[in-house]
This record gives sequence, structure tokens and C-alpha cells, in this order.
Amino acid sequence: MVLDTMSRTVVLGVIGSDAHVVGITILEQALSAAGFDVVNLGVQTSQEDFAEAAVAHSAEAVLVSSLYGHAEQDCQGFHEVLAEADVDALTYIGGNLAVGQDDFDQTRATFEELGFDRVFDSETDPEEAIAALERDLHVTTTESERVTVSS
Repeated sequence: MVLDTMSRTVVLGVIGSDAHVVGITILEQALSAAGFDVVNLGVQTSQEDFAEAAVAHSAEAVLVSSLYGHAEQDCQGFHEVLAEADVDALTYIGGNLAVGQDDFDQTRATFEELGFDRVFDSETDPEEAIAALERDLHVTTTESERVTVSS
């Protein structure tokens, strides 16, 4: 078996006490269709679970979802937990990240200050997040893969 020299493994989960599963299920399916190996941790995932899964699967990216508006509290210290576990991966977060979120630019700045590489709102299409991930990981797709993904 020949392994691609570049891992395309991503860890995906809903952080904290959030139990919204539909968004990550859709994202998992879209990422898989785009050729990523997705480790879906499900809902109510702890920071430590994200770090352990990233290490165990040599993840290139950790994707955090939160829809119940308390992501800032749930993500305090997240990047420190990843660093302690020697996780060197991109970190993305998306969803309804703040209660009463009306200024997404401010919300984005808050999460970038927390260390996230990319921040997405709840209206982001999976394709947009996948395109960003492919750019950030320098993934190139063949024409046949693009045709398969768009079908």
C-alpha cells in the first residue's frame, strides 16, 4: 500500500456542551466527498478529546463546530491544550459562535485572538470551508476529483 506523502486527515467535532449534530454530519459528508479522511468526534467534545484524536490520527486540521453561542467560553485555552499534546495542525471554527452575534467581524477577531486559523459563521457553505482547507493545506485536486465532488 502506498500512502500519500501528505495526510488529508481532519478531526471534526462539536465543542463543549453543544449537542447540535446536523452541521458536522453535513460537513463530514462534504469533506469525505472532497477526499479528506474525516475523524468525527461527534457532539459534546472536550478540548482534550480534540487533542487526543489529532495526535492519534496525525491530523492536518482540527475543525471545531459550535452552534449554541458559547464557543468563546468553550475555546478558552484550546490552543494551549493542543500545544501541550504537540498538535501542529490548522484550527478552524465555525457556527453560531456568540449569543446575539450581530458583528461577525468582531466575532472573527475574537477567535483569531484565541488562535484559530480560520473562523466561519453559521451561513458558511461546506464548499467554502473545504476550499479554504485545500488552500491552507496546499492540496491539489485532479480534474476527475473535481468532477466527482461537484456531482
